[in-house]
Amino acid sequence: MSSSRRDRLVGAGTQVATEISINYGSSLAGLLIPVVGSLVVVAARQVVTAVVVLPFYRPRRAELTWRRLWPALALGVVLAAMNLSFYESVGRLGLGMAATIEFLGPFALALAGSRRWLDAGCAVAAAAGVLLLTATEGSVDPLGVVLALTAAASWAAYILLTRQVATRLPGLEGLSVASVVSTVLTVPLALIVIDYSRLDAQVLLLLLALGVLSSAVPYSLDTFILRRITPRLYAVITSFGPVVATVFGVIVLHERFSLVQLVGILIVCAAAGITIATQREQPRSELEQTAESIP
Repeated sequence: MSSSRRDRLVGAGTQVATEISINYGSSLAGLLIPVVGSLVVVAARQVVTAVVVLPFYRPRRAELTWRRLWPALALGVVLAAMNLSFYESVGRLGLGMAATIEFLGPFALALAGSRRWLDAGCAVAAAAGVLLLTATEGSVDPLGVVLALTAAASWAAYILLTRQVATRLPGLEGLSVASVVSTVLTVPLALIVIDYSRLDAQVLLLLLALGVLSSAVPYSLDTFILRRITPRLYAVITSFGPVVATVFGVIVLHERFSLVQLVGILIVCAAAGITIATQREQPRSELEQTAESIP
């Protein structure tokens, strides 16, 4: 086996492991939300994120200018909004449904500007999949759907802002600034609303595990992955995230899905995978180029 093929297999396998880590962490969030609330869950995750990425960033006072940092500051606001709306939707809809709806954000971004009939067909299929998921079995919390769509829009904005940050700030500097902003926005509020009587060793360990699985592991491995696989393959593997989320929703949270709902989830994932896999390979973006410069 050639070294390049071996690198691709290792990168793809690591990306699959990352998807498992993120969605297992989200399933732990589903256990914690009824106990401490989504705001506390988000705050805990952001604290872990800040601890992981800040060691890579040592700012100089001269670098702390509005013109240079505004995309990273905006990224921090979007990061807080994305996580808070997603975890709140998980508490109302369940992990599998919330993760599937949230994935419409990056999927819509992949479709933006496309003129192919295939992409139009995939968009219609994805909409039908979400309809099967949310409108065919029992009652669905409308606010939960709105929150999941908010998370989807925030995820799309996060991707766009990340591209901006990559052109202005090297390495993990932009993510470091964003994590500080998101932490400042969420932690003080979490300290106000938290019911301290609900905190015990088990809850604290689950909060720590959530942060490690959903933040520390993926952030530490993303650069390793992007050096070994193409952005297209990375996106195709990510498109199966809702399926992984559904599996953990069933195993960890004991969620139940009808056959129609499972078909809806698979349709959304298949539509995204087909759209991404059949697109022409684009030149490497500033984000991938920046990732390659991180030690």
